[in-house]
Amino acid sequence: MTHSPLHWICAAICVGLWLALVGWTIVMVRREQAAVTARAAALGQTATDTVLIAYASQTGTAEELAWQSAQALSDAGTAARPVPLSELDDVALKSARKVLFIASTTGEGDAPDNGSGFLRRQMTHSAALPNLRFAVLALGDKSYDRYCAFGRQIDAWASDSGAKPLFPRIEVDNNDPAALTLWQQQLAEMAGTENLYAWVPAAYDRWQLVRKVHLNPGSPGGEAWHLVFQPVGHSPKWEAGDIAEFALPSDAVGERVTREYSLASVPADNGAEFCVRLMTAPDGSYGLGSGWLIRDLAQGDVVDMRIRPNRSFRPAPSAAPIILIGNGTGIAGLRAHLKVERKGQAWLLFGERTRAHDDFFGEELKAMQAAGILARMDQAWSRDEGDGRYVQHLISENARDIERWIDRGAYIFVCGSLEGMSKGVHAALETVLGEERLQGLTDAGRYRRDVY
Repeated sequence: MTHSPLHWICAAICVGLWLALVGWTIVMVRREQAAVTARAAALGQTATDTVLIAYASQTGTAEELAWQSAQALSDAGTAARPVPLSELDDVALKSARKVLFIASTTGEGDAPDNGSGFLRRQMTHSAALPNLRFAVLALGDKSYDRYCAFGRQIDAWASDSGAKPLFPRIEVDNNDPAALTLWQQQLAEMAGTENLYAWVPAAYDRWQLVRKVHLNPGSPGGEAWHLVFQPVGHSPKWEAGDIAEFALPSDAVGERVTREYSLASVPADNGAEFCVRLMTAPDGSYGLGSGWLIRDLAQGDVVDMRIRPNRSFRPAPSAAPIILIGNGTGIAGLRAHLKVERKGQAWLLFGERTRAHDDFFGEELKAMQAAGILARMDQAWSRDEGDGRYVQHLISENARDIERWIDRGAYIFVCGSLEGMSKGVHAALETVLGEERLQGLTDAGRYRRDVY
């Protein structure tokens, strides 16, 4: 296939613009770091005076709060630096004077992926931290039995290690505004100011539902729908892996709440796309979010939605191969990654109930294979006669090829159900790669999960 001179000119311009954007970002980050250092120096602060804000985040919320906290402290004249919990080691802990831990809990009391290494390396034994002052912001969901379990573990471990609390642990149920306000007040006291700005979540934008398609009529499983929204009066930007938050109307649920869904598209698609399963309770009632999106919304309706960065599920470097693993509506987050140009370097392993009814985006995926965008696709159908496999079985069956891809520098992306699929997939990957190597991939950011 040949390309016209205009094609190459356009490509060169795009590359040039991208390089300029990268350069500008680096300059701005370094400028902000220099400004923080200068403010600290003016106040006579040293590196050990810098407040470390260690975050353990699965979907980006804890990371966002860490950066907001750092900005607020910095603006008040207190040097602060966010750092993933996975990067916090003995040296950093023993040289720091103050550490703020912002920790989510995932599933039934588990640490987020970027906190699992710290849990394994540091928290299996107490450390000698008599000179450390700390505080914990624990994020959780009271509908789970082990509410805020990982944040509570960190709090107990730090106290057992001789560190002294700056103030009592603050627990946040589903981004409760009152708890977050209390956290901001405590930061203001730390900084010795009454003027610490109060941050607020990003504003919701208006989006119109323009397409609504039932993906699996006749399926033995719950209904799955493809929803497409277009922006109303704004030009959104996001990356594959980011998450959308819908604000459900208060008259529908009694109070205004946010529900999160993985984006199945990128901005070049000119719309925010989703793959949503209609959740049904034993009494026949529908899930708050899915029931509203699928049963209540009609094509043409306008909703409030915002898109939140989820850096822990962002695309791999462009030169790296990727292995995409998921089931059911988890195809949404994987589909977004397939739309990031990396011709011939993507392998999809996907599982659902039946090939006849649950082959979500099947024709599109076949077209991607034909175009060389998707190098390989393996599928499992748990309810089909003669198959009966789940996606984790595909990992075991293709163990040697998975090892080869990892040896080539591949990144693994997993998207779908937390309690069922992700645990089976994780166990299968441990068997194929070994526990130590899989943990190493996690610590290196090469094993990324968007599970719910």
